[in-house]
Amino acid sequence: MSRSFAVTFDYLCPFARNAFEAIAAGLEAGRDWQVGYVPFSLTHAHVPEGETAAWDRSPGDRYTNGVLALQWGLAVRDGFPDRFLAFHLAAFAARHDEARDLRDEAVLRDVAASAGLDSDAVASAVAGGEPKRTLAEEHARAVERWRVFGVPTFIEGDEAVFIRLMERGRVDDLDQALALLGATRLNEFKRTVVPR
Repeated sequence: MSRSFAVTFDYLCPFARNAFEAIAAGLEAGRDWQVGYVPFSLTHAHVPEGETAAWDRSPGDRYTNGVLALQWGLAVRDGFPDRFLAFHLAAFAARHDEARDLRDEAVLRDVAASAGLDSDAVASAVAGGEPKRTLAEEHARAVERWRVFGVPTFIEGDEAVFIRLMERGRVDDLDQALALLGATRLNEFKRTVVPR
């Protein structure tokens, strides 16, 4: 059965990484999912109200962490969609496996190259400014329309649910979570302690 949903992302979040590895594994296993990828800047969510947006600040400002990586992800999503999942997973790996700084363009160039992309072409798209405008618009839309506050938030129609998967790449966990998206009478289900 085909299923269409979107999910928010920011490369800073290890739980977003868990979700995206599960999505990638599910797609590879043949799940009939049509997935949309929506940027959400965790850094911008912490900018005090009325202050300059994270994407409009000078590089190196404390409220710019993750913003450049989101712009590179959007440049790939919109300009090179066939390489997006490869870039996406490589960016999460660079951040969480290799502890690389995604504020560094050289790191993002390496990530793009590892995903089979022309780094110069992606850098040129980012420099053109469209990914920055897209980030501002899509982040604002996610907040206004679905009241998104974090990543990963799964969106299906008018329903949006923040879901924190605890293990990497578990399609079975994602299947269970997706099954609950329509359970609108269930507002919060949170373990007091995560069994390990």
